[in-house]
Amino acid sequence: MFADVIVDIAHSETDRIFEYSFEDSRIVAGSRVLVPFGKKNVEGIVINVKSSPVYDKERIRPVLDLLEETPAFSEETLALSRYVAETCFVSRALSFRLFLPSEMRKGRVREQFVAFAELTKDLSFEEITASLNKTAIRQKQAVSYLQENGKTKLSFLRETFGVSAVNAAIDKGFISVTEEKRLREPYKGMEEIACGVDLTEKQTEAVNSINNTDKTVSLIFGVTGSGKTEIYLNLIDGALKRGKTAIMLVPEIALTPQMLKQLRARFGSVAAILHSGLSAGERYDEWWRLRTGEAKIAIGARSAIFAPVEDVGIIIIDEEHDGSYVSESAPRYDTVDIALFRAKYNGAKIVLGSATPSVESFLKAENGEYNYIELPDRINKKPLPDIEIADMRKEVRRGNNSPFSAALVSELKECLSGGNQAIIFLNQRGYSKTVVCTECGHVQKCEACDVSLTYHKEDDSLLCHYCGAKYKMITACTECGSKFLKYGGVGTERVVAELQKLFPEARILRMDRDTTQTKEGHFKILSKFAARDCDILVGTQMVAKGHDFPFVTLVGILDADMSLHFADYRSSERTFGLITQVAGRSGRADKAGKVVLQTYSPDNFVLHQAIRYDYKGFYAREISVRKATAFPPFTDIVRVLVQGADEELALMATKAIYSELQQIYTEYKENFKFFGCMKAPIKKLQGKFRFQVLMRIDKGRRDIMKEIYGRIEKYNKGGVSAYLEMNPNNLN
Repeated sequence: MFADVIVDIAHSETDRIFEYSFEDSRIVAGSRVLVPFGKKNVEGIVINVKSSPVYDKERIRPVLDLLEETPAFSEETLALSRYVAETCFVSRALSFRLFLPSEMRKGRVREQFVAFAELTKDLSFEEITASLNKTAIRQKQAVSYLQENGKTKLSFLRETFGVSAVNAAIDKGFISVTEEKRLREPYKGMEEIACGVDLTEKQTEAVNSINNTDKTVSLIFGVTGSGKTEIYLNLIDGALKRGKTAIMLVPEIALTPQMLKQLRARFGSVAAILHSGLSAGERYDEWWRLRTGEAKIAIGARSAIFAPVEDVGIIIIDEEHDGSYVSESAPRYDTVDIALFRAKYNGAKIVLGSATPSVESFLKAENGEYNYIELPDRINKKPLPDIEIADMRKEVRRGNNSPFSAALVSELKECLSGGNQAIIFLNQRGYSKTVVCTECGHVQKCEACDVSLTYHKEDDSLLCHYCGAKYKMITACTECGSKFLKYGGVGTERVVAELQKLFPEARILRMDRDTTQTKEGHFKILSKFAARDCDILVGTQMVAKGHDFPFVTLVGILDADMSLHFADYRSSERTFGLITQVAGRSGRADKAGKVVLQTYSPDNFVLHQAIRYDYKGFYAREISVRKATAFPPFTDIVRVLVQGADEELALMATKAIYSELQQIYTEYKENFKFFGCMKAPIKKLQGKFRFQVLMRIDKGRRDIMKEIYGRIEKYNKGGVSAYLEMNPNNLN
C-alpha cells in the first residue's frame, strides 16, 4: 500500500504531497507517521492511502513508524486543515500544527504511566512470609503493608521500606508490579455540586429559537447578567442528549476555569479544557480525551475551535465581539470562519453571545443572515449600574495629580465601609507607561522595537510589552545624561501602590499579565477575590469580561478614552465594548452597582452612548460612518506586511511588491476603494523593520486575494518576509 504524506516542514518548497510505501494495516488517512526525508527522518501526516503510486515504485521509500495507533486527524479535521491552508494562504504543514498540542510533535510529551505494587496472586501471604529470611525485616514490612492496604504506588513503597528491600521482594516474585495510565487533569478538585436552574421565559424562548431556526448562526444580544451562560449550558445539554459533542469558546484564558467549573458541575468529566496555559502533559491528556471520545465538550480560548471532537452539535462563542478571536500570527484565521466550516460539515448550530456584538455580526443579524435573539434585562431584574463621568481635566486644574478622581475615592470609601468589593480597571500594566527626560524630552525606547519602554517598579526594570525585552532601570538619560527623569502615564502597579496609601487596611490584588504567568495564576487570583479574601481587584482587560462577583458594587474605569485615540477604524467599537463589559461587573446580585468612568474627553459621543448602555444608538452611527468611508464590514482590508532585519532590503522588497500589486490594482480598479504603500505604524518590531501595502477591496473577493498572494510569495527570501492579512485585528 502507498500513502500520500505531508511532511512537517513549514516551507513553500516542501508544501506538496510525498509518496511512501507501507505494510502496517493500522496506517490510515489521518495517521501521524515517521518517514525518511532526504538525510533526516521527519514526522508527517497521511492524507490519503492508495493501492498504486504515481511515481516509480523503485523510487518510493517506506514509512518508518506509526506514531500513534489512533489517527490524530479525523476526516473532518483533514478537510478543515486543507481549508485553513487555502484560505489563510499558508503551507499545509503549518495548518496541521493548529490541530495538535505542540509538544506532540517530535515526541516531546507522552502518556504518563504510574507503577503500582501488590502481592503476587499465585502465593498466599503466609507462603510469602514463610519464604522470607528472618533477616529480611524490611521486605517483611513491605509485604505486610501490601497485605493490609492492597495495591500501592511503587514509588511510595520504595520510599517507605527502601528501594533494595522492595526490589528484592519483586525479584523473588513476592511482589508484582503493574503500570496504569495516569491522566494529568488540570484544575483538579475544583468541581462543585450542580444545582438545577429553571430557565426564565426569555431564556426558554432563546433556547427554542436556536433549536428551531433553520439558520446556522444565532446571535444573542444580551446585557451583562442577562443569563446567557445558562442558555449555553442548556444548549450543550441538548447536544449531548442527541449523541453530539460541543465546543465552548471564551475570549480569555482567565475565563476558562470559571466556565470549566460550571461545565463539570453540570456534565462531570466529559468536559475537557484546551488552552496554552496548561502544562504540556495536561494539554496532551485533555486533547487525547477529546480525540478518543472520552470527553465530549471542549472548553477553551480561540485555539479550542480546532479541538479533535467529532460529530459536533453546537459551537458557542461567548463575548463574540472580542478581538482575541482573530489570530494575529500565521495562520491568520478568524475563529467564526473556522466555526462556520465545522458547523456546515457537521450540520451543527453556532451561537454568538455578547452584550456588545461586533458591528459585523449585528449587521448580519439586522440583514437576516443570523438568527437574532435579544435579552434586554438582567436575570435578577435589577437595573444596570449607573455610570458617572469624572472629568479628569477638572481634577488636574484642582491640583489632583493622582490616578483617582475625587468621585472615585469617595465611592471607594463608601464601598469598603459597607463591606463590599470593588474592581479598578486600567488597560496598562507596569508602574509607568514611559520614562521621559525632563531636560531633553528623550523617551526610553526598546532597541529592537520602535516603542517606548514601560517601567516596572517591582523588579526596577524597563520592559518592552511587544518583544518582552528587559532592561535595567536607568539613573540618567541615555541621550543627554540628565538625572531629571519623569514617569509618564500610569500602570496597574502604580494604581495598587496609590490605593495602598489611600486605603492601608484594604486587601488589594492585581491581575495582569505579570501576575498571571503561572499555569493557575488567573484561577488563584479570581478564587481569592470570589472568596472575599480581597477587597479591591486591580486589573487590565482580564477583569473586564465574563466574571460574576456578587459583592462587587463599584467599578472604577481609569483612562476610559485610552483606546479611542488608536489609529484604527475599530477604536470606537472597542472602547464602547470595553466600557460596557467592565461596567457590567458591578451590581450583579442584590446590591445596586455604581461605575465611575474617568476621562479627559468627557464630551465624546462614544462615552455618552456607553454610559446610557445604548448599543443600538452607537451601532446606528458607527455603521453609517463605516458605510460612508467604505470600511469593513462593507469592504475587506487587505494588508501585505513586509519585514526584515535589513531596512534597505525590506524597503526594496516593499517597492517591488507595490509595483507588482499595481498591476492587480489597475486590472480590478473598480473593486478597490484604497491602495497605498507606507511604513507600518510601528516601524520596527522585534529587530525587524516593517513596511506595508494597504488596500480596501470589495467584500468577499477571494479571487483578488489569491492573486495578491501569488505575487508576494516569491519575496519571502534573503531575510525578508512578506505575508498577507485580511481584516487584521491590529493595524499597528
